[in-house]
Amino acid sequence: MKLRIALGQMDVQLGQPALNVAKVADMAMQAAAQEADLLLLPELWSTGYDLAGAPLYATPVTDGVFAQTAVLAQQHRLAIVGSCLADLGAGRVGNTAVYLDAHGRLQATYRKTHLFRLMQEEQYLTPGDSLTLAQTPWGLVGLAICYDLRFPELFRRYALEGARLILLPAEWPQPRLAHWRTLLRARAIENQLFVVACNRVGIANGQTFFGHSCVIDPWGETVVEMGEEEGLETAVLDLSLVDSVRAQIPIFADRRPDLYADQGTKIGN
Repeated sequence: MKLRIALGQMDVQLGQPALNVAKVADMAMQAAAQEADLLLLPELWSTGYDLAGAPLYATPVTDGVFAQTAVLAQQHRLAIVGSCLADLGAGRVGNTAVYLDAHGRLQATYRKTHLFRLMQEEQYLTPGDSLTLAQTPWGLVGLAICYDLRFPELFRRYALEGARLILLPAEWPQPRLAHWRTLLRARAIENQLFVVACNRVGIANGQTFFGHSCVIDPWGETVVEMGEEEGLETAVLDLSLVDSVRAQIPIFADRRPDLYADQGTKIGN
């Protein structure tokens, strides 16, 4: 089955939800005009990293910018995925990705499980405590956010549970472009699936974000890599390629999970 996916690479305006929602509305219109099935947005696309103001922006996932995005999904018959600040109750806020289907219905939520200390996330946000697979017309899709990319166990869990595609909204800054490219390819190759990542561009809080949103196929080949400017690009993913690659190199059949359990490692003889 084929999926046409759009990458909405944005220059997120710090602490300006109305401006960012207007930009996403335009991107959704462009994606629909290009007959995309799904639009992927960056991490914290509605506010950027204005984490000190997080309680002011955060809403339940059925309200606020989440509800506005659901209207856009329904209007354009377009699934939309991206992360925003969600009100978890009791003064807690989560960096939360949502999967809205083409009818604007909330199908899945995922709260970032690995918080990035270099951007003080642990001071303001509550980490997630579970992983999320979205049931979609194209099969099971795993959700991850930015820094999660550095944790291969998360991606392997999704692969073992049937995901053929993982979506990753991000705000990945300079100077770590080499890490970004290498880790995206590694996660795709080692799990033999598609990895689609949308990174922001622009400057905020002294950080420069380089974009380079990517679609990586199960062979680790780059299908699309954007530059460092704001814009929208689409790619067609043939998800049957996942099954073909896994049949040719059967790494899942050759795994030795009996050796990977936490039982200590023998040293020497």
